[in-house]
Amino acid sequence: MAQSTLLLLHVNPSSSCPSIFRHSQFPKLSPKPAKSFSVPHSLTARKQRFSSRMDRLHPPNALQGVVSEAIGLLQSPDPTWQSALLNNLLIFVLGSPILVTGLSFPGISAAFLLGTLTWRAFGPSGFLLVASYFVIGTGVTKVKMAQKEAQGVAEKRKGRRGPGSVIGSSAAACVCALMSIYGIGGVEFAQLWQLGFVASFCTKLNDTVSSEIGKAYGKTTYLVTTFKVVPRGTEGAVSLEGTLAGFLASIVLASIGCLMGQINGAEALICVVASQIANFGESIIGAVFQEKEGYQWVRNSDHFIISLIPTCCSALIVRRDCRNTPIFICSPLLVCAA
Repeated sequence: MAQSTLLLLHVNPSSSCPSIFRHSQFPKLSPKPAKSFSVPHSLTARKQRFSSRMDRLHPPNALQGVVSEAIGLLQSPDPTWQSALLNNLLIFVLGSPILVTGLSFPGISAAFLLGTLTWRAFGPSGFLLVASYFVIGTGVTKVKMAQKEAQGVAEKRKGRRGPGSVIGSSAAACVCALMSIYGIGGVEFAQLWQLGFVASFCTKLNDTVSSEIGKAYGKTTYLVTTFKVVPRGTEGAVSLEGTLAGFLASIVLASIGCLMGQINGAEALICVVASQIANFGESIIGAVFQEKEGYQWVRNSDHFIISLIPTCCSALIVRRDCRNTPIFICSPLLVCAA
């Protein structure tokens, strides 16, 4: 029978674990302290120099300030010269593929000045009106371009307008914009300048569309002074197709001005009527003067005269809110300004 050894353990009644575990003779092990990694002084200094150099090249506070200021100008409800310049620059950069199809590079420069002036005077709504005029006018100029070139009645440079055309087309509009910016005539004249601005572009669009559509689709053209049948492209000639197209174009542009809040319905009607009167006036000028010796200056300046006509017509109409004001002074004022 195998012998067995009985090992008696002393158990403390008040404790649930044997005293051998409570009074352990094993030494307590303390955790080793973590080694600290020290960065060499040369590396720290190099990092500080790099950070300071990057701050000088791209100062974060200054960059954030410029971006915030630019966004504030883009969203500015009241047009200023700074916001006009910035918004116009942004739109011209984004719309450059369209601009180069309708304008020469000097023409784009002139249009940029016009756009900045328009935004400063009448805000985004005025700029949209000018943009609509440009898109419609450029589109109809390209209609049947090959046929027009074959007949010798097409615009030069494939219809790309130069600075002279831009300035001539916007002469009266620029006068009205400047008058509005500097508050000429006070509050009573503020809406009158805006009316003249819209009317001038309605007139020019009427003239452009009627001329280009008449060249492309006009079946019979008549000299406006004698109503004799003449070839297409003759100075002072009109056609039924071109006249109707120009009239509709002026209605479209006046409606855009009305929807944008620049003019009301009655003023839109004034713009359409004034543009039609001016269009016939341009045809009469072309038929009577432009082909005669000694009047070649009319060929180069007719757009200035044409663009003034609707503005003067609009100014001569007695408005209810200006009925006590001598409105007739607006007409010679605009003529002198041109």
